[in-house]
Amino acid sequence: MNKQVITSEHAPAAIGTYSQAIKVGNTVYLSGQIPLDPATMEVVEGFEAQVCRVFDNLALVAEAAGGKLQDIVKLNIFLTDLNNFAKVNEIMGRYFEQPYPARAAIGVAALPKGVPVEMDGILVVG
Repeated sequence: MNKQVITSEHAPAAIGTYSQAIKVGNTVYLSGQIPLDPATMEVVEGFEAQVCRVFDNLALVAEAAGGKLQDIVKLNIFLTDLNNFAKVNEIMGRYFEQPYPARAAIGVAALPKGVPVEMDGILVVG
């Protein structure tokens, strides 16, 4: 197995012992992204802006791997408040079109830096 580390200078740097993504063959495993502004490494304000920032961060790493958001085949969404699920669905509709990725939305007690949302995914690139 040949693992390739994927890094984007434009996405938030890894803040732990992990890679932004790992590519094996044509499959890319995206690490979890939280709503960090890549320029400041600070959490953006407001739930809608946070969800958009997470999708934008995932897109930046997907692009570094030679893909795009639409290439995601599995998306995991972690929420500290499942009452935000409808809002996430609405925002996701701005970033994806049919066929949508397989997805899980998981309620969790807490996330890094106290954020309300984190997402990771798997994409397949040409």
